[in-house]
Amino acid sequence: MLVLSRKLGEKIYINDNICITVVYIDRNKTRLGIEAPREVTIFRQELLGNKDGKEPAADKPALVAKR
Repeated sequence: MLVLSRKLGEKIYINDNICITVVYIDRNKTRLGIEAPREVTIFRQELLGNKDGKEPAADKPALVAKR
């Protein structure tokens, strides 16, 4: 696992088409902005299920960001 430190407003690039920006930092919360092509699906980890193979909760939306 690659571990990076970033300050507010700093970016991380993945390949040529994905950009992650730190947009908010508070004591226990960090918000990230993700710019990616529409065909790239982005999920929050807690909605993917666990290692037992359980499916994501049906009543919760799985995508992180609306585009």
